[in-house]
Amino acid sequence: MASSDPTQAPVVVLAPQQTVFEVGGRSGPWRVERGLVRLDRMGRGGPLLVMLAEPGDWLGLDALAGQAHGWRATAITSVTVRGPLQPAHDGERARWLTEALLQQPERAHAMALLRTGSVRQRLASLLRLLARPDVLGDAGGPVGLRGRLPPLRVLAELVDAKHETVCRVLGELLPRQPQTAPGAAGRVAVA
Repeated sequence: MASSDPTQAPVVVLAPQQTVFEVGGRSGPWRVERGLVRLDRMGRGGPLLVMLAEPGDWLGLDALAGQAHGWRATAITSVTVRGPLQPAHDGERARWLTEALLQQPERAHAMALLRTGSVRQRLASLLRLLARPDVLGDAGGPVGLRGRLPPLRVLAELVDAKHETVCRVLGELLPRQPQTAPGAAGRVAVA
């Protein structure tokens, strides 16, 4: 069988709000290269955010077990993924599954930071994630980051807060004008 090197797999670029896969689909697995993807469980009240996938994360590994996807994967930012991939042999399949399994505690911790504590703490955690070069690219400091953020509605959903509160706290964490304090330029406030 041909090599299934993820760096040689097809590249798919998605705009924010585009779907990588839907519940019930069987494509995959996929590897996130750039951007942020939300994984939702679909319920009666609509989508329920379960986890965020970051660059380096695997998506859709349930396809390796012949299972349909139990989640919907949607781009939050512009996203680059590789796939769908097919392992060349059972050893590669096991390696991919092991990598994904080892990512889970880290992603659960990241979700806990977005869902517990004050809105300021939750939003600061999200901004640190979004400020990474492999998520939003080089945003050019806090002012540049502010102009590249997902819509306020999306930010509020991710940190489970009201739009008005997120808007107020965002103004505190990412002022519209560059800060003049020494050393303040280029940093995301995290207090």
